[in-house]
Amino acid sequence: MTHAIDVRDLHKHFGNNEVLKGIDFTVEPGQVVCVIGPSGSGKSTLLRCVNLLETPTRGRVFVEGVEITDPDVDIDAVRRRIGMVFQQFNLFPHMSALQNVMIAQQRVLKRGRKEAEVVARENLEKVGVGAKCDARPAQLSGGQQQRVAIARALAMNPDLMLFDEPTSALDPELVGDVLTVMRKLAEEGMTMLVVTHEMGFARDVADRVVFMDGGVIVEDGPPSQVIGDPQHERTRAFLRRVLHPEG
Repeated sequence: MTHAIDVRDLHKHFGNNEVLKGIDFTVEPGQVVCVIGPSGSGKSTLLRCVNLLETPTRGRVFVEGVEITDPDVDIDAVRRRIGMVFQQFNLFPHMSALQNVMIAQQRVLKRGRKEAEVVARENLEKVGVGAKCDARPAQLSGGQQQRVAIARALAMNPDLMLFDEPTSALDPELVGDVLTVMRKLAEEGMTMLVVTHEMGFARDVADRVVFMDGGVIVEDGPPSQVIGDPQHERTRAFLRRVLHPEG
């Protein structure tokens, strides 16, 4: 079976700063993989290399068997299979929620207005903001805006979804609604690579947890091992700080 994501010996430098130092890992179709680790460990850079928002310095990345690091690849065609949800919602402020979910469908997938609207309404309903179709981003809470952003990604019918700390910009009481949507996607079998600091989500929803520190993968395994019984002192120290910040 072809891996959904296959990363081989991935290196990324920003000037003299080596952010990724030879990453190897795979994600299988239907798997939910959560990447955890301290700030500056390379998590978001790894995610951005998976759809070539950042160009790797060295190494190869395959998405569904297609090498996206091949200079001749049709990256737009590959990106159509990948939904991406960022920390910031990146919604067009002058458009309604419905229009925000329709526009990429019309421009990229060349869907007609009626079809794009039907798909947009379905996905806004799916993420629990169907009643907010006509609202502009400024009229929505952060959690609602993030759910519109998820609906926008889903409307493109991606094969896999990348989430880059999707709850980190949200007020604590709004985090749960976004995580509920993500849990539902996982239950439906969506392939997901999630950079997150939400340990409860990683523990309950992920098939695998990857702990990164200093640009390398320190541990990779089921949540029961990586979060429940970590083998490395670096992992244990990180989890102590995150799970027991007052300790």
